Amino acid sequence: MKHYGYPGWFRMFTGMVEIISAVLVIVGIWNEKFAAWGGLFIIVTMIGAIFTHIKIKDSVKQMMMPIILLILGLVVLLINLEFLFV
Repeated sequence: MKHYGYPGWFRMFTGMVEIISAVLVIVGIWNEKFAAWGGLFIIVTMIGAIFTHIKIKDSVKQMMMPIILLILGLVVLLINLEFLFV
């Protein structure tokens, strides 16, 4: 995180958000509302990751994983969008 200009605690925070997002998407197999929230958390996290890569001038190749995860999070959210605010 130091390389990206973030404090050390932000690594733990980001990791927890990613774990919570994954759990929500998995639980979303049985309850679509959880999948929608998990997809939304993934989208927000990956937008932050992409902006971080842009900030430090990484190549597009180095941004591919956050871009792919952003697209997958968007797919999960769009499939379950109707359940987000129910």
